[in-house]
Amino acid sequence: MQIAIRYFDGCPNWRTADGRLREALAASGVAADIVFEAIETSEDADRMAFHGSPTFLFDGVDPFPADESGFGLTCRVYRTEAGLEGSPSVTQLLAALS
Repeated sequence: MQIAIRYFDGCPNWRTADGRLREALAASGVAADIVFEAIETSEDADRMAFHGSPTFLFDGVDPFPADESGFGLTCRVYRTEAGLEGSPSVTQLLAALS
């Protein structure tokens, strides 16, 4: 499996997302290559349908579908069991990996 984490430098949440993803991968035993894709301009965000940082793509598919409210260089928010956070929880990532 290839997992891409799309991010932009103005949002620090991708670092948390990376840590949680690695924790979920270790717990699940799933083998994956992780790649980081920096989104640098608003034009890139529009072209790549970037819903915000961080965005995960598991083999090219976003396991956490976002509404179609727009694209841009923003921090993405996820609904987790602990409330709104800047990254999916380890539990949510484990579910997406299964």
